[in-house]
Amino acid sequence: MKTSIATVSISGDLKEKLQAIAKAGFDGVEIFENDFLAFDESPRQVGQMVRDHGLEITLFQPFRDFEGMPEPLRSRTFDRAERKFDLMQEMGTDLVLVCSNVSSAALGGIDRAAADFFELGERAAKRGLRVGYEALAWGRHIHDHRDAWEIVRRADHPNIGLILDSFHTLSRKIDVNSIRSIPKEKIFIIQLADAPLIDMDLLYWSRHFRNMPGEGDLPVLDFMNAVAATGYDGYLSLEIFNDQFRGGSPTAIAVDGRRSLLYLGDQVRRAKSGSLTLPSMPARAAVDGIAFVEFTVDEAETSVLSDRLGALGFRHVGRHKTKRVDVFRQGDINLVVNTDPDGFAGASYALHGQSAYAMGLWVDDAEAAIARAVALGAERFEQPLNPGEIEMPAVRGVGGGILYFLDRRSALARIWEIEFDPVNDDADLQPVGLTGIDHVAQTMKYEELLTWLLFYTAILDAHKTPMVDIIDPAGVVRSQVVENASGRLRITLNGAENRNTLAGHFIAETFGSGIQHLAFATDDIFATAAALSANGFATLTISPNYYDDLEARFGLDPAFTDRLKAHNILYDRDDHGEYFQLYSPTYGEGFFFEIVQRSGYRGYGAANAIFRIAALRRHLRPIGLPKL
Repeated sequence: MKTSIATVSISGDLKEKLQAIAKAGFDGVEIFENDFLAFDESPRQVGQMVRDHGLEITLFQPFRDFEGMPEPLRSRTFDRAERKFDLMQEMGTDLVLVCSNVSSAALGGIDRAAADFFELGERAAKRGLRVGYEALAWGRHIHDHRDAWEIVRRADHPNIGLILDSFHTLSRKIDVNSIRSIPKEKIFIIQLADAPLIDMDLLYWSRHFRNMPGEGDLPVLDFMNAVAATGYDGYLSLEIFNDQFRGGSPTAIAVDGRRSLLYLGDQVRRAKSGSLTLPSMPARAAVDGIAFVEFTVDEAETSVLSDRLGALGFRHVGRHKTKRVDVFRQGDINLVVNTDPDGFAGASYALHGQSAYAMGLWVDDAEAAIARAVALGAERFEQPLNPGEIEMPAVRGVGGGILYFLDRRSALARIWEIEFDPVNDDADLQPVGLTGIDHVAQTMKYEELLTWLLFYTAILDAHKTPMVDIIDPAGVVRSQVVENASGRLRITLNGAENRNTLAGHFIAETFGSGIQHLAFATDDIFATAAALSANGFATLTISPNYYDDLEARFGLDPAFTDRLKAHNILYDRDDHGEYFQLYSPTYGEGFFFEIVQRSGYRGYGAANAIFRIAALRRHLRPIGLPKL
């Protein structure tokens, strides 16, 4: 499988785009005409620059408003085509994309269009060039790949073929099985794009909201399985029009793009849909839970964090044999506190301050998980080991943090016994009934949200839920969840669009994305609340007005509402069950803890977010004031 991407998909000038595309590992590049026209070097120089990067120009595009034009416009289109052929030959590519006509002057008729393409094919053949025809979803007469194929079939010229674009087919809900009967030699290239499901004008949707395969809601895999069934084994190319991508990092977007194609190819390979030559990699890692979350702090902050964890019911159970690292445990929850000034933890503290910078996942096979992650372009994380330490496979994650993989088939299952000495915690504080980690909430800039959705769903056996708008009094935060079928993995990803929101403040003040809160599970939130109170743990105070509305909204018994209010517990309900939430105040620049009881409920309390955020903001240092 060869991968390609259109220059229009990423930001920068043509030179910057090519550098990013080559660095990401693509094999080829589509040169978008506007990118070339805005560049100040000749077609020959551009072609050489592409080849110097180890890339191939997969096609030049677009050539517009060609077929079905009346005279004298028809003659002029052929003159334009000859000029484009000159440019292509000088640049060093043999394929041009002709998109279906949108001009009001265009005449309909399959045979008329076929005749035009036959003549264009004759002219292209004299130069050793090829022409690919693509049906735009908003074409005046041709907006269906089945009609475009019929034109190509009737033109019956070896230099005329079809270009299939997933967006144009799927946005119109055209049956993808119609692709299966197209001869593979007549498909000149496959263009791929996904998109969120939005009810809007097709042209506007296409020009502003496309994204990488796997990042949207279109059935791109069904499209690709149909393509593979033809025996097609050529380039898979990305053509993405997205305002967010055009303003983002070209390197990051290019890496996302190649990851999306490799992930899609892996899905096609596993479906055994055709003869497409595809890379082999281990299956997505099955996650059986969160093994630990690790904090980095300095020595002066250790006692404060330790006291806070103690009030939450965690016991100090282990100290690392060679490093200043401690383990606190309650139920199946392991929290690691790293005060070692050396290594990555110390560097992370220097940049972000106190933070939850790393997370470990229990997977079925840690070595297979790391192999898949690296094959999909993740950056492997390694640092020197002290004697007696176990190498724990890891990659760089959100905000430059670390994602570790552990399994129960290797020595990693005994990491706490091998690397840590037991500690006898004689504190008077008692456990509060926390059983495990319900979910981890990671906050990032909104433009990074799709990157991390793709990262997690491509590597882990998990799926994403629909996007939800979280209403902050200072703005909107976009939220999506990555979770698996068992519920053993739940990661909420919150994309902040401005720094005035609680999420935006967290990013700005900690200098990057990261884990903003941990949600612990309990089987009895009222008993947990009482135990927290006995331990002296201060919970977040919720406005009494919330409970007055809650009682009316759900028809709750007043005595039950009073119990909720007495412990500052928030409540929600869906078709599957009930949900209880209890929060800590914010610590530092916006980090906090959550405790939940989930009784069949499948959501994350989005309806309560505005009340929770308003209460949390009261504990937050006002923006602009100095840190204490």
